[in-house]
Amino acid sequence: MQYLFTTLFILGFITFVVFVVLMILSIRKGNRLPIRYIFLTTACFVIALIGLYGTLTLSSNSTQSEIDQAVEHESSDATTEKNPETSPQIKPSGLHMTTDEFQNKFNGAVGKYRLNGLSITRLDMKDSSEQGTGTFEYVFNDELRLVVVVNADESVQEIRLYGTGDTSEPTGGIFLTGIATLILTTNNEYTYNDAQDVIQDIGILDRDVNQPDFDGRTIRNGLEYRFSIQDSDHSTFEINVEK
Repeated sequence: MQYLFTTLFILGFITFVVFVVLMILSIRKGNRLPIRYIFLTTACFVIALIGLYGTLTLSSNSTQSEIDQAVEHESSDATTEKNPETSPQIKPSGLHMTTDEFQNKFNGAVGKYRLNGLSITRLDMKDSSEQGTGTFEYVFNDELRLVVVVNADESVQEIRLYGTGDTSEPTGGIFLTGIATLILTTNNEYTYNDAQDVIQDIGILDRDVNQPDFDGRTIRNGLEYRFSIQDSDHSTFEINVEK
């Protein structure tokens, strides 16, 4: 039906314009306007109005229908949230994301803030001695390695970023950038400034570089962010669920 009204509007409007042009040319030549020109021009204008009105009405009804469906869908989702036992979906445990979601969020943060050299192409599964868990690993370079611990339901349980280098020097470079990226990955609403605030709270930036046993941590949105130094060459950044 909408196609019919659209066609009426287009044809009526085009014909109306043609008759108006003919009438103007006839007047400029000093000819008397035929009554049929006036009648046909008026008829075409009415047809165009009918087509336009019908098109707008059907379009409005269609839009309202989509809105009603969206509202119904949201209401259904809200009911499911209030009654989780009726939902067939199971929310991932741990950090509430799968390894694929983790990789996508990590690469998304890298792209958004142009953090060169940190994209993850593929997480490789490694054997784990812990019962019921698995481990995915990604090596950025000789000095930076990422390990993702997953639960039996394949959801991310823990994230560890291992850095190799002289720990008697201030933490910086790609290691610090990797820490910021992981903070952004686990907090969807965070900006890069928020990530820097977390790093500041941990104390990484103002730690005593001669302190061999540094262990700083902070809690944000139910997650624990921890930076620790194991020895003169190894340090670790970890993200876990708050205990």
